[in-house]
Formats: sequence, structure tokens, C-alpha cells
Amino acid sequence: MLEINSKAPDFALQDQNGETHRLSDYRGKKVVLYFYPKDNTPGCSAQACAFAELYGDFTEKGAVILGISRDSTASHKKFETKYNLPFIILSDPELEAIKAYDVWHEKTMCGKTSMGVVRTTYLIDENGTIISAAEKVKAKNNPSDTLALL
Repeated sequence: MLEINSKAPDFALQDQNGETHRLSDYRGKKVVLYFYPKDNTPGCSAQACAFAELYGDFTEKGAVILGISRDSTASHKKFETKYNLPFIILSDPELEAIKAYDVWHEKTMCGKTSMGVVRTTYLIDENGTIISAAEKVKAKNNPSDTLALL
């Protein structure tokens, strides 16, 4: 996990509509940057829906929500449509941001070890500095916990 008060690494990734976004595009706004393992899984769906429910509260506080996973832009589009997600979901199949933000780790599930994304949320200030970092967050509680930090 990256350190608080460090500069957030920039990236250039495509969203669910094929548009490219850079972290630097959001200077002047707070950014909630959350990394999740996979579209349309129970935990990831619960987390995305909870962010969607609180979306208005985040925007009122001047924050932008960016979700990132390894899934394709097509998968993200289906995920957005299925749950009516109002925020940007970025595709990182090459692990550019995932590795830059140190969320690619060895995980064990059902006795099998593999590499994967650790559910992590960063809060980045208007100048691109990390002001909060939470690793292995609880999917359902993460959005309200993050909102409380704003």
C-alpha cells in the first residue's frame, strides 16, 4: 500500500465507454480511487452499489469516484448498465495502476494461492496527494467509511 502524504501515481486507462482518463485530469477535485477484484461478483457488486447510493453525497463534497479492476471495458459497460452505476469504472488489464498503487498481491482462496487485486481504497486530495489509504476493506462498508473521511 502506498504511503499517506505521498504523490499519487498518474495513469492513463480506458473507462466503460472507451474514453481515456488520467488521474491528473482530476486535479482540483478530491478523488476516491477504489480497486476491486472483479465485476459482477457479490462483494464487488455490493461495493459498487453502495458507492452508487452515496454518489450524490460524494459529488456534494467535491469528490470524484473512480473504480479500477482488471476487467475489460466491455465487462465494465455491462456492470455499469446492470447496476446503473453513475461513476467511472476504469479497465486495467495490463496492471498499470494496479501495480503502481501496490494492490496486486498473492491471495489464498479455498486453499489455492494466486495473484489478485486486494480491495483497496485511496482518497486523493485536489493536489494529487494521497490523504487516506485503506487495504482489505469490507466491500459493503467501504463507501460510507470513505464518505466519512471527506
